[in-house]
Amino acid sequence: MTEEEARSWIHARFDVSRETLLDRYATLLRAESENQNLIARSTLDEIWSRHLLDSAQLIPLAAEAPDGAWLDVGSGAGLPGIVAAILTDRSIVLAEPRGRRVAFLRDVADQLGLAARITVYPGKIENYEPKVPVAIVSARAVAELSQLLASTIHSTDLSTIWVLPKGRNAQSEVAAARRAWQGVFHVEPSLTQLDSGIVVARGVRRK
Repeated sequence: MTEEEARSWIHARFDVSRETLLDRYATLLRAESENQNLIARSTLDEIWSRHLLDSAQLIPLAAEAPDGAWLDVGSGAGLPGIVAAILTDRSIVLAEPRGRRVAFLRDVADQLGLAARITVYPGKIENYEPKVPVAIVSARAVAELSQLLASTIHSTDLSTIWVLPKGRNAQSEVAAARRAWQGVFHVEPSLTQLDSGIVVARGVRRK
């Protein structure tokens, strides 16, 4: 998918003011990538197709989630968490243990006027304790599915929807996870990488 096609997909589904915020975020992301390795340098000219759309496509997959926060695990550059904050009205929790990335995420939240809805948790997800279960969990290239479920299950309940880009191993990771986990799991094709899948799950609990 080209950069223009990625922009068009987002433009057709979200209002122009949010698209403008995405542009500002992309500028901040490019600038900070000069100081730390937030995204691969080879993708800096494909931010819309490789990163922004890759994140935005998760939002419709979580459309049936209840009210509540969106938890983005290992948020790093803010993908998909910052994109979710821009394109939805949810409270967003960005869990990120690395100090320089925590500072970047907080700066982005301030500069985009989103600090009131974004909480940056500067630690390991295993230690995060929400007051109420989160509505959505996302994680982009963080851990194998079974490991990810184990580290975050304490933050969720049976109504939580998980939207997890897993690459070409999505189906095999679901098969492995089903040995220890119950729930409704399916794999959606990615719009941005044709050989990749996104695991969507709900009702997740240990067997």
